[in-house]
Amino acid sequence: MVANSMQQLRSFIGLVVQPHLPERKLLLTMALSAFALWVFVAVSDEMLEGDSLRLDKWLLMLFRDPAAPALPLGPAWVREVMRDITALGSTFVLLVVTIASIGFLALTKNRRAALLVLVAVLGGMLLSSLLKAGFDRARPDVVMHTTRVYSASFPSGHAMMSAVVYLTLGALLAATQQGTRLKVYILGLSAFLTLIVGMSRVYLGVHWPTDVLAGWALGASWAMACWSVMVWLQRRGDVEPPTPEPKDHLAPTRSV
Repeated sequence: MVANSMQQLRSFIGLVVQPHLPERKLLLTMALSAFALWVFVAVSDEMLEGDSLRLDKWLLMLFRDPAAPALPLGPAWVREVMRDITALGSTFVLLVVTIASIGFLALTKNRRAALLVLVAVLGGMLLSSLLKAGFDRARPDVVMHTTRVYSASFPSGHAMMSAVVYLTLGALLAATQQGTRLKVYILGLSAFLTLIVGMSRVYLGVHWPTDVLAGWALGASWAMACWSVMVWLQRRGDVEPPTPEPKDHLAPTRSV
């Protein structure tokens, strides 16, 4: 019994410390997902106790002229650009991106992966709506809003759903590819879109910075958890494996 336990312990340690095993990447992703979830819980606790309000106000005012706090810093065209950026996190745009991605996966014969994307995104949307209704935090009242808002403030729906959709789609689409450069490109673009959408919400004065931070954290946790499920299902054979890279047909053949 003791020998079996020691053997299992040695196997687990070897799994963690060996640098090139896929299982180590999966364990690291699960750990990062848990850490992001902890960040969300910690930010939520600070917000509920009111300890973050002073920092929220200070950060929000960094984007405003103290002499004229009604408008954000910068010329009018910057505000228009920020409105365009914030639209990337709107429900309509995110639905279009999701449907397009599901169509791509289905057309490339990754139908079960497409179904997983649909479940992940719809689940994230439901979670976002429930949390906003549960926390019911008021929108910032220290500056004028430069775009219309209709729901509660915490967590930021745009920040969270951008992370849920872009990071989830990025992780799941990257998991269907084998090329490292393509994976880095997909994940980097997903993270960039998530960041700029969240920052635009603070710039436009419609969210406290902690709203956005909480949205980023929970959305990232959800995306990484979905990626872990994707990899686990791939290894079981329940989801299509990564698409193999095409061979270079132009490579010179060796004559006999």
